[in-house]
Amino acid sequence: MKLLTLFVAASLAPLAPSQPLAAQIPDKFENLKVLPKDIPRDSLVQVMRGFAIGLGVRCTYCHVAEPKPAGAPEGGPEKMIFKADDKVQKRKARIMMRMVDSLNHQFLTALPERHDPQVSVRCVTCHRGSPLPQTLDAVLSDIIDRHGVDSAIARYKQLREDMVSGRYDFSELSINELARVLGSTGKTDAAIAMLQMNEQYYPQSPHIEFALGEMYLKNGDKGQAIQHYRAVLAKRPDDTRAKRRLDSLTQ
Repeated sequence: MKLLTLFVAASLAPLAPSQPLAAQIPDKFENLKVLPKDIPRDSLVQVMRGFAIGLGVRCTYCHVAEPKPAGAPEGGPEKMIFKADDKVQKRKARIMMRMVDSLNHQFLTALPERHDPQVSVRCVTCHRGSPLPQTLDAVLSDIIDRHGVDSAIARYKQLREDMVSGRYDFSELSINELARVLGSTGKTDAAIAMLQMNEQYYPQSPHIEFALGEMYLKNGDKGQAIQHYRAVLAKRPDDTRAKRRLDSLTQ
């Protein structure tokens, strides 16, 4: 009952499934392993709707569709086999539902001075419209490793143009921290490229200038490092870190 209350409350949405798909949803359900076996049809539809919105997916992400017969026209709704467990995404979803239930009804209830009204974990809390709940720095780090920093910069710009879903953190700090991690693992050239891109969006930031100075210093480029530390002081004259770096490099 706790799971039913949690997921119905978390998943209520003003939109219903499309009419062709809604017509396929049975009145009684088979193979329910987490949600109550007698859950009302409307309640289950809203739960599924919440999953779809939270992950930015459609029903076929977790559910199997019947193969279309030969000669059937392209397009149109697919006929779903809701009871099938063929897709690993559906099996993962059950584990995630149990995890969310434990967080809300075991761990969060132990919080001292818990906020009122209580904050609960939902699918969208972590996923924010993405099937894989990664942070921006994780996405870009993976692209750098697989395809190089130019591809990561292109992907950043593409994602930034579509910020409406709030899926990623496009603040200055997000890329600064990614650059710090890249530099700490020896990828200073990639770190410099990411910081230079970040500076296009935050041109008045002394933090980016300092981070660039640090990366150039790691690369052994003393001249570029000095130039960026001086740029820090031009933007923030009382920055003691930049002053110390300049003193040590110019003496």
